[in-house]
Amino acid sequence: MPRLWIIKTGDAFPEIVADQGDFEARFLAELRPFAERHPQLELAVHDARHDGEPPILADEDGIIITGSHAMVSDAEPWSEALKPWLREARKRNVAMLGVCYGHQLMAAAFGGYSDYHPAGRESGTHRITLTDAGRHDPLLSILPTPFRAQLTHAQSVLKAPEDASLLAANAFDANQALRYGPRQWSVQFHPEFNAAIIRAYLERQVSALREQGDDPEQLLREVQETPEAASLLPRFAELMLQS
Repeated sequence: MPRLWIIKTGDAFPEIVADQGDFEARFLAELRPFAERHPQLELAVHDARHDGEPPILADEDGIIITGSHAMVSDAEPWSEALKPWLREARKRNVAMLGVCYGHQLMAAAFGGYSDYHPAGRESGTHRITLTDAGRHDPLLSILPTPFRAQLTHAQSVLKAPEDASLLAANAFDANQALRYGPRQWSVQFHPEFNAAIIRAYLERQVSALREQGDDPEQLLREVQETPEAASLLPRFAELMLQS
């Protein structure tokens, strides 16, 4: 039976966990309706920080790597241990999707560079535009262009791997979505986040956003639901099963 592994790399803030669930719970909430319609798919969670060695993957398995409050550039041992595992999974054409931290980690593992964005933090509901490759991509082509997505990140993929395809970008971040192979993608935005979650992040970041010249009150007013971005998660599971 194919297994879709949620690789947990961090915890959300306590008030978000209490109200909306932790990072892995948000992915499970978005994927469970699809899994109920496809009983051949099993959903599983592995906490990369606490559960020991990464799981042994079958060729038909898939991986989703969550966001985190950790930083890829800190090179924590549990995070570094995922890099060779991801490279091996890519060689075997295992389906994978990195989100936020997962996006930055995959890019770093495959030859790119992730670190603090020179303009500071991008937070809120923002527009993202697909490239021509994105408009024809099996995963991202289901999105309109531009589309809105939830974002909160201080680090970015500052240099994409040379063999990666750029699928989406915006004025803040040139590498909002990348593709590394037939079934390997990563996105900087959070398809699993809803409006309540991003509001909670913005409320925690008011001072930092003001210091970098943003208007947190305006960002809060502009928050909205992003169902198009959320649709990427069941679409990824669908592509995983098709292959």
